[in-house]
Amino acid sequence: MSDQAIKQLLELRASIDNIDAALVNILAERFRCTKAVGVLKANYNLPPADPEREKKQIERLRRLANEAQLDPDFAEKFLNFIIREVIRHHEAIAASANTDNQTA
Repeated sequence: MSDQAIKQLLELRASIDNIDAALVNILAERFRCTKAVGVLKANYNLPPADPEREKKQIERLRRLANEAQLDPDFAEKFLNFIIREVIRHHEAIAASANTDNQTA
């Protein structure tokens, strides 16, 4: 491999590393927000999942993926993964709130 190719490879990998770091920070912020939603839902005895919202979000993300020339099926799988994790967090928050209310 030529020196120019190695230099280009290293530059591309550095960009990928920066994007990965940004993705992690964005996901962390997203989960901070969804945790607050989970607490709110638990306080008002709302269900952890909101299928209508999830459906709208999937449609929206597929549209955004198309506009960004990203595979919409991949984007949907990614969002579904995140949604499952958020629901799991919301269920845990609700269970903890129920336990706290029973011991209070």
